[in-house]
Amino acid sequence: MISSLLLLATILVLGIPTALTTIPFALVTGNVKPLYWASKMIVRIGYRLAGIRVVAEGADNVPPGKACIFMVNHLSNLDPPAIIPRIPGRTSAFSKRSIMKIPALGYAMKLAGFIPVDRDGNAATAQESVAAARRVLEKGIHITTFVEGTRSRDGRLLPFKKGPFYLAMQTGAPCIPVSLYGTETMMAKGSLRIKPGTAHIVFHPPVNPADYATREDLLRAVRAAIASGLPEWMRG
Repeated sequence: MISSLLLLATILVLGIPTALTTIPFALVTGNVKPLYWASKMIVRIGYRLAGIRVVAEGADNVPPGKACIFMVNHLSNLDPPAIIPRIPGRTSAFSKRSIMKIPALGYAMKLAGFIPVDRDGNAATAQESVAAARRVLEKGIHITTFVEGTRSRDGRLLPFKKGPFYLAMQTGAPCIPVSLYGTETMMAKGSLRIKPGTAHIVFHPPVNPADYATREDLLRAVRAAIASGLPEWMRG
């Protein structure tokens, strides 16, 4: 519980004054970079104080100067703050619409170009999310997506959602498979308690959608790459 309190205290103590300065700056200038970089710094500090260590490898696999779609497995609410600061350059991400309704946090996410998604299976809202993601990529900004669509309860890979692969086939953006493990022991699904530990992140070489005839073929290639970087028991 101490780790949870330390992380929360760091976010509040540093986040409130940061929001009060960087959000108005973003509104006036249209430049969200100070907000984005300050948020990453706060997360890094909070994780360090909470005893959460992040070890990332393979970042040199990310092609420079090209907007990519980072496809990651999902284990814990600690995953997005662990991986986003380690992605080279700036990334947007898909986020539950409910989270983006949280005062201050949701507003900051909208300014940073995060893309709201629903889990209701509505085709129209899904198409809206894909269209918004395409516009983000066209601006040269990466997109990060947790391809299982929800957190795994036991750490094993779940079936992947098809939406991100539809986006990849439409845009031709390189897919960067990312293997993530370790967070499943630090914050379980359904719990607010955080335990110290080490999160491991592996960036794999890009997978080019143009090399695959169908969305299903692309999905299988990305899944195989993600699984290859996970402990054997997590591969599903």
